[in-house]
Amino acid sequence: MTRSDFRRFALAAVATPLALGLASCGETDTASGSVSGEPIAAIAAPEGKSWSEMVEKTPEGGYRMGNPDAPIKLVEFASLTCSHCAAFAAESSAELKQDFVDSGRVSVEFHNFVANPLDLTIAMLTRCGQPGAFFALTEQALANQNAILEKWSQAGEAQASQAASQPPEKRYQAFAAIAGLTDFFAARGISTEQASACLADPQGAEALVTTTSAQSKEFEITGTPAFLINGRKADVNTWPEIKAQLENLGAR
Repeated sequence: MTRSDFRRFALAAVATPLALGLASCGETDTASGSVSGEPIAAIAAPEGKSWSEMVEKTPEGGYRMGNPDAPIKLVEFASLTCSHCAAFAAESSAELKQDFVDSGRVSVEFHNFVANPLDLTIAMLTRCGQPGAFFALTEQALANQNAILEKWSQAGEAQASQAASQPPEKRYQAFAAIAGLTDFFAARGISTEQASACLADPQGAEALVTTTSAQSKEFEITGTPAFLINGRKADVNTWPEIKAQLENLGAR
C-alpha cells in the first residue's frame, strides 16, 4: 500500500465506524501576531523534582508537562502519523524540556489530533500507561513513525480492510497487529495484556475522535502540528518559529 493508498483507506476506515473531520499534515492558516515582554524569572520546581517530570492529564483531554501555573502555556495538536509532527518533535524535544519547561516559565500540553485508524490506534497505546509515560511514548512513536507506516503499508489494503470490519472491541487490536504496535509498545513498558485492554475500549477511541472533531472546529485547525500560545492560535508551526514566540513572551 502506497502512502496515498494509506491515506485514502485511512479516511474511509475512520469515516465508517467513527465520524471524523480530518486535517492535513503541515498546514496552518490563522495568524496570531508576535508579542514581546520582559524576561520572566525562572520558577523553581518542587524540591527533588524537575518540571518536565511532572505530567498530568487535563480536563480538555490532553496531557500537560510542566508547571501548571506557568505564565506561558503552549498547547500542541499533533497527529502521530504526520511527518511534520515527527519533525517538530525531533527538533524541539530536548531544548523545549531543558530550556523552557524546566525553567517553570512554559508548560506544554499535547493533544492527539487523530487523522486515521492507525493514528488513533497509536494514540490509544500512548495513553495506556501512567500519565508520566505519555510524553516518552509519544516521542518514541513519532521517532519510529516511518518504520510503523512502512509495516502498515506492507500489509496491504485487504488486510487493513479486514481489520476495519472487526467489531469495535476487536478493531484496534487488529490495527495494532498489522503495524506491529503490540510488540513496539511492549518493548517500552506497555505489556501485551495492558495494550489489549486499552485497545478493547471503543468508547475511549470514540472520545478521542470526538475531541479531535470538536477542537478542529473550536480552534479552526486545518493542519498539524498546530499550536496555541496562551490560548491564541499561532500562525507558525516549526520549532525555530515557536521558540521565537516563546522567547518574545519572556521565556528567556
